[in-house]
Amino acid sequence: MPKKPDGGRNTVELLEYLFGPGHHDEHTDPHLVAAWDPDLPCPARDAARTTLGDLALLLDAPVEALAGPRPAEHVWHVSVRNHPDDPLFTDERWARVAIEMVHAAGIAERGDEHACRWVAVRHAPDHIHLVATTARVDGRRPRLRGDVVRMHAAARAFEAAWDLVPMSPGDRTARRAASTGEREKADRRGLLETARESLQRTVRHTAALATGDTDFLDRLRDQGLRVRERRDEAGVLLGYAVALPGDRADGGMRPVWFSGSSLAHDLSLPRVRERYDAPAGPVDWTAAEHHIRQAAALLERAGRTEGAGDVAALGDLLAVAAAHAPALVRARLTQAADAFEQAGRAPGARTLEGRARSSWRAAARALEHAPRIGRGSGGAAVVLHLLTALVEAVDAAYCWHQTQQYRAQARAAADAAVLLRRAAEEAGAPAPRSPARAGARTPAPARTPGRSPAGPALVTRRMPPHTPGDRPGPSRTR
Repeated sequence: MPKKPDGGRNTVELLEYLFGPGHHDEHTDPHLVAAWDPDLPCPARDAARTTLGDLALLLDAPVEALAGPRPAEHVWHVSVRNHPDDPLFTDERWARVAIEMVHAAGIAERGDEHACRWVAVRHAPDHIHLVATTARVDGRRPRLRGDVVRMHAAARAFEAAWDLVPMSPGDRTARRAASTGEREKADRRGLLETARESLQRTVRHTAALATGDTDFLDRLRDQGLRVRERRDEAGVLLGYAVALPGDRADGGMRPVWFSGSSLAHDLSLPRVRERYDAPAGPVDWTAAEHHIRQAAALLERAGRTEGAGDVAALGDLLAVAAAHAPALVRARLTQAADAFEQAGRAPGARTLEGRARSSWRAAARALEHAPRIGRGSGGAAVVLHLLTALVEAVDAAYCWHQTQQYRAQARAAADAAVLLRRAAEEAGAPAPRSPARAGARTPAPARTPGRSPAGPALVTRRMPPHTPGDRPGPSRTR
């Protein structure tokens, strides 16, 4: 799947990274596989003719020649990666991929002699990097809006033509990943996660418990976050943004704000409002377990639209359970909630309808009181019963996503179920086993025996499947 990292304003620095050893010596044999000029020498293999500085000057020349103001970030950068199960392919095949991708993106359409200048760099067997400058030779700017979407369509055409492992379509359910700069900032500050990741978790937990706008904003402030409200002239709340105390930019002059929609697709104010229910009274862990099992049974019979609201409420419940779980299983439940996050967003769903939704919301409110109620003798057994109920619920969500053919969401639910079973083991009991369900996970179809690997591998940028025991998150490689 093509993945678009942050744009930039320094061409030579990006080239130095791509042609260099990488952060951990992971780059091997970096070299050009394609460029706007087929006869362009490779700086890594013919340095006598072209250096990295020369290549950067050639790429930047149309930008420097612009009659108007220079764009603030003129470097366009996209990585394109094989699926791990597809065979690797040669430089010639990567060149074909690169030409098709820059054509689809609008960087350099086939036959356009005045298009943007670009290069494709390969420094690993399974992927390439496309680098271009966003000024055409004729002095105009390219139209890049929707570039990655069009590149995904090109990748799906390759899949159909070459019978490759299909990628999950872009459905606006994947987690919004932290940028490279955000991760490097967290590393400099010695933090285990970025500000974006901390805010995602806190806002999701808060949204799961809030009963109205005022309650939601007050709870965010009670969590220690800075909150900025966006209102119209009549004082009606239109949106919100949050910032972590101490997370500042411009030399410490201003806080780094994140709007709800920039944290996650379902954390915008309209989507948060869809969660609001009337407050439920305080009940104990056993009642929460009953609500969870009851809702899981309803989800098994849910239709497409109803289930969209149900899985969203289950994602909120896991976030709350992670925040209020005993220390023994809190880390594993947090991992499970993170793994399930994409499963809580059904593709194309615009409303959160569902019969199981109210029961899971009631269970979430019950767990808010659980730290005070769940202590004492028998507490471990109560927690274990709750974990087994959560496994049943996540299994039901997995089956629902499988029925709707939402592959990415089903995979997220399956990973969360594995982590919940491990949490049950850590609680001191054998891992709960769920009965086989209709629509249970099936292995991918085997490759046709004797098929020649001559065709290119999947020309899409895909994240490798994470090990369920590890914390889900974006890769640190560019």
